[in-house]
This record gives sequence, structure tokens and C-alpha cells, in this order.
Amino acid sequence: MKKQLLLLIACCIPGFVSAQTATFTGETIDDKVSIGYGVASGDVDGDGKTDILLADKKEIVWYKNPGKGQAWTRYVIAKDLTEQDNVCIAARDIDGDGKVEVAVGAQWNPSETKDSKKSGAVFYMVSPEDRTQPWEPVKLHHEVTIHRMQWVKKADGAFQLAVLPLHGEGNAGGEGAGVKLIIFDVPENRKGLWPFELVETNMHMTHNLQPMEVPGRMLGLAVAGKEGVQVFLSGADGWAPSGNWMVADKGVGEIRTGSLGKNQLFTATVEPMHGSALVVYTKDARTVLTERIKEGHALACADFFGQGRDQVVMGWRNPNVSGETGVRIYVGSDAEGKKWQEYTLDEKIKIACEDLLPADLDGDGDLDIIASGRATHNLVVYWNQRKK
Repeated sequence: MKKQLLLLIACCIPGFVSAQTATFTGETIDDKVSIGYGVASGDVDGDGKTDILLADKKEIVWYKNPGKGQAWTRYVIAKDLTEQDNVCIAARDIDGDGKVEVAVGAQWNPSETKDSKKSGAVFYMVSPEDRTQPWEPVKLHHEVTIHRMQWVKKADGAFQLAVLPLHGEGNAGGEGAGVKLIIFDVPENRKGLWPFELVETNMHMTHNLQPMEVPGRMLGLAVAGKEGVQVFLSGADGWAPSGNWMVADKGVGEIRTGSLGKNQLFTATVEPMHGSALVVYTKDARTVLTERIKEGHALACADFFGQGRDQVVMGWRNPNVSGETGVRIYVGSDAEGKKWQEYTLDEKIKIACEDLLPADLDGDGDLDIIASGRATHNLVVYWNQRKK
């Protein structure tokens, strides 16, 4: 089902009168990436353009958006934060100054679950006045095997930092203590102590999390792991499991939520962890979109084509039975979320995808796709060239 992405949206969505087309064209931003563990985006320097941030093996870097047709400039935020690798990054403007704040996870040592000095680290990065210069790391509390993080906006407008380890302390082979989700409050003095709460998840080998936000309301945090996908809610007494499982009794590595339009939601997953299946869950159906991947490790849901409903983008990092790695986009064509068509973004660029996310990088109102490659050592932007 490899195709250069040419979407005749009028054929896909009933009721469309005028034909529209959309294509993606890949551009390699950096061909010397070590691993490309995690990507993020946001305006780093306050110039009004969306920049790219990357947690690489030993460096945290950002790429200045030059505007269309110009070369991106790479700046180092920090290097060698810990003995082991960096592993994740979160970037978001949490104080309304038009510039993102950055947190990172490091000391990636997934086999060490007992010694917190040898496994896991969390840093808030204090920016200098000139953000092209190195930033100052502020070390925060951590658990072993720190793996993923997200800035989360509460209903009152305040932000928290949610950090998810892979294992619980002393956990071996997915057995033992459950993972403790760390929720940090942002202090007035960000160089000082960061208050936090530890949330007992009773989950094992958790791999990713998804904040479920709508304007003015935080619906919860979806956490994916060995036992499935569980929703956590914030209340007067802090965060706690809701008892609601979006996916139960199936191992899940990646989790993202999307919209079918008309207030109908869906959940997209990669199953199991580092799995071979991309699955969409709707109110009353489980639909497998593909099982032709190996080590699926990147996932996003967004409306790239102005359809009023979201598409699913997925990337995998190890060669499948056809010897392929890459990124695919899936376009739905029915109201129930059961029919999807797969398309390739750009066959000319090879990428063993470790992470990806949507972002409007050229300011045209359409979302582009940022993807990092592990074995291919590249950072790629897939430019959305939808014809309006």
C-alpha cells in the first residue's frame, strides 16, 4: 500500500462538493542525529515562528525556524546532562511570554530499576537571555527509568509537569511494584524546589501518556502500558486513577486521542509495546489499521486536511517483513471510524521513526509533521502542501 501521498479528499468524505488535494514533501533538517529519542515544537526565541526541539543521545538541541526556503540553525541547549542518554523532552509556553519552557528526562537506563542514582533524571532547563546559548539545568525529583513527560494545563490555567517512568522501583520483567506517575507543580522560583506528588498507577511497564485537553477543561491523562490504557483525573486531593480503562487487558505502547467530528472521539494505539499493530478504538468497535510494522514507536492524531476530523500518523523504527521502516498516514472515510486508507508521506526519504508530532512550521494554517529517525540518524520535516 505504498503510495506517494495524493489525497483526493472529495472522494474520501461524503458531502464535499469541491475537490481538494494534499501532498507531503519531506525535507531533511539534520542528517547527523545520534538517536532522536524525542521531538517537541514551539517558539523558542519569541520571533513568532514555531521551532523544533530534540532530545538526542547526549545533547538537547533546538533548531531555529528560518522561514520558508532558508536553512535551519541548530543550537545546543545542554550536553552530557547525565552519564546515560537523554530520553524525552517537553516544551510549552507556560507563562504566556511567547517563548516555550523546556523540561527533559535523562539517565536512560531501563534495566536498572533499583538504584535511582544510576537510573532516571528530570531537569527543568532555565533559559538564558540569549536562548542560543547553553541553558542551566535544574535537577528535579525523579524515579528510576524516567521515560516520557508532558506539560499539562489545568482547568484554572495553571500548568503542571507530568513525568512517567517505564518501570516501578525494583520492577523486573514487568512484575513487581507499579509505576509512580510524577506530577510537578511549577514554583514561583523555578530554580528552587519543585513540589510534586507521586501517583500510584498500579500499572507495569508504562510507555507513554496523553493529556486529554479541551478548551477550558482537562479531561484527564491517558497512560498506556502493559495492562492497557487507563485514565487518571485531577481532583481536590490531587491526581488518581479514574477506574476507567480506555483499553483493557491489551498491552499498549503508544496512545493518542482524536476526533471523528460531531463530538465523536477515537483512541489510536500501537499494540503491544514496541508493537506490530496500529489500532483505532471507537465507541463500539476495535479496528486494526495495519499489522505490517515492527517496533511502532511514534503516533499522532490531527486534522491535516481541513476535513473536520482527525487523521492518524504512525511511525516505526525496525524493518518489517518487507524490509521497510517509515511513517504512514491513515485517512478515515466513514462516520464510525471503521474504514481507513493508508498512504506514504514521501518515499524518497528513508526514516526509522523514533518519534513524531504535528506542528504548523510555515504558518500557512496546515499542520506539517516532524519526525526523528533512530537507525537512519535524521530529523525530517514533512511539509503539508494541501491545495486549498
